Amino acid sequence: MALILNIETATTNCSVSVSENGKTIYLKEDNNKNYSHAESLHVFIDTVLKESEATLNDIDAIAVSKGPGSYTGLRIGVSAAKGLCFALNKPLIAISTLEALAYQLKIDEGFIIPMLDARRMEVYSAIFDSNYKIVRETQAQILDEYSFTEYLNEAQVYFIGNGVEKTKELIHHTNANFKDNKLPSANEMSMLAFNKYKISDFEDVAYFEPYYLKDFIALKSKS
Repeated sequence: MALILNIETATTNCSVSVSENGKTIYLKEDNNKNYSHAESLHVFIDTVLKESEATLNDIDAIAVSKGPGSYTGLRIGVSAAKGLCFALNKPLIAISTLEALAYQLKIDEGFIIPMLDARRMEVYSAIFDSNYKIVRETQAQILDEYSFTEYLNEAQVYFIGNGVEKTKELIHHTNANFKDNKLPSANEMSMLAFNKYKISDFEDVAYFEPYYLKDFIALKSKS
């Protein structure tokens, strides 16, 4: 049995879960627009442990959303996770924020594009197929009306995340599908963290840093 504490703070959603063998036992989250992670995170950790009838010593590993996302949010989540790992001598598991976000969608065919708002017309995004296999690695990019055209011309594309709102303003392709009001959650981290735990895919606690992905690229039009 593997009991894992999952921490997600990459966006405004402060989210914590306890999972057993890849299944979420209890989830606590709050999408506070004011980024209350510093005040809420440890309270949420205490809550999910209490509701799961577990203690920190019962936890087998700590999983944290590694980014990309908010600089401040990621720092808070990663600092808390590393602190717990040091104090408890537990392994640290890092989960891709965009991959976990993609798992909120289940599709039969096509592409899933999880995207997080960056600034102005910029987003962090990655592309997955219907089996969650990575098609295009995470990038930071400036959106325009030609973004993702090669995927839209091939199949249905499902956009998800808080970068969707600005994307809808630009992309009007018939194959574009937009899932509003979705943010990364510790719920989807449960299975991903367990899969890494089974193969001992752990991070070096002393040297691990969040994946900020600060540099942006402007994609050229393919028209």
